[in-house]
Amino acid sequence: MAEVRAEMSANVWKVLVKAGDSVSDGDTLVILESMKMEIPVVAEEDGTVSELAVSEGDNIDEDDLIAVIS
Repeated sequence: MAEVRAEMSANVWKVLVKAGDSVSDGDTLVILESMKMEIPVVAEEDGTVSELAVSEGDNIDEDDLIAVIS
């Protein structure tokens, strides 16, 4: 099980996966927007998205949980 956490404060611009989706190492899970830059958040291992903790439009802070991959 791997927790995917935010590396910075940002807005959740686009969510590309949902709970139950299979992902591979390197797949983009969500795209964050901060200071007019788009920052992809990627899976760091193969697995299934067991929890998605954000929605489009959410404001998140550094170290907030984005997803859990199991």
